[in-house]
Amino acid sequence: MDTSTQDLFLPSTVQEIVSRIEKLTPVTQPLWGKMSVSQMLAHCQAPLEVALGEKKSKRSIIGFMFGRLAKKKLVGKKPFGRNLPTDRSFLITEVRNFEEEKRKLIAVIERFHAVGPRGLSKDPHPFFGKMTPEEWTMLSYKHLDHHLQQFGV
Repeated sequence: MDTSTQDLFLPSTVQEIVSRIEKLTPVTQPLWGKMSVSQMLAHCQAPLEVALGEKKSKRSIIGFMFGRLAKKKLVGKKPFGRNLPTDRSFLITEVRNFEEEKRKLIAVIERFHAVGPRGLSKDPHPFFGKMTPEEWTMLSYKHLDHHLQQFGV
């Protein structure tokens, strides 16, 4: 995979992600995992909100111990594996409104793109620690791509 396509600062990448989101319907079923499509749309907002500094999460002890090592493994060309563990603050278990969550996810993706590298949070990621803008955009793209593939788009 060409890593330049994993850059949410590029308009073409944002367009690609948004067009995939637009293909989802309220009844789209996952190919793996337990989340509904509405829960997935809500879940995908949280890491982007952290990157923008809109959502604050404390660093976990596990993150302090293993975050940098995990970041090295996840930043790169390989896609995320299935059923990776999720930070509890990013878990969505309640029923969500599909159209509202879709609208909110697209809006946060567009905010991420609009602020660009200089507008991202300088706070450490709650698990991975200190992040460069390049790491934020690549991990954000890969997370979105992972969940869109989970729902077949």
